[in-house]
Amino acid sequence: MDRFALFSECLLAGVWIAVAALPVLTFPAAFAAGTRHLRRYLDGEQGGLREFAADVRAAARGGWIVGAAVCAAAALLLLDLAAVRAGLPGGPLVGAVGILAMIGLLVAVLRAASCWEPGALWRPLLAEAGRNTVRDPAGSLLLVCGMAVVVLSGALVLPLAVPVLGAVAAAATAVRARRPAH
Repeated sequence: MDRFALFSECLLAGVWIAVAALPVLTFPAAFAAGTRHLRRYLDGEQGGLREFAADVRAAARGGWIVGAAVCAAAALLLLDLAAVRAGLPGGPLVGAVGILAMIGLLVAVLRAASCWEPGALWRPLLAEAGRNTVRDPAGSLLLVCGMAVVVLSGALVLPLAVPVLGAVAAAATAVRARRPAH
């Protein structure tokens, strides 16, 4: 397989994920469709924008609730960080726990999205992803590093964060593919 073609497919998937995730609540569905697109590409199956859009619509049926939960968790984290800045007793500890919990939640959501197939329910996917987040610390660290690259890329050159999302989708696909070996 041509490695540059795979790299370009990852970048394209990142752009598609970013566009589909603009309504924020659709981020899990967009990521699920992006990882499914990459799995189709790696398996040599036909897939393009039309299939990606169909996957986003199918994944969004239950995925928007996951997106809303992530947004609610982010709001709680912002509240925790406001307590840290206000100098409340125990604030730094609560802030650190909040940040770690948010990172764990995001890793579990990325793992669940990478396992999504049409017709799959999000609740069992998230339960299994939560277990795998703890059982496979190397895979979880890979996803944390991928998210860090997106954040740092966005901090340096904002438009660069868009295609880098495809690299995180590729990382999630790789973590999913290596999971049965354990």
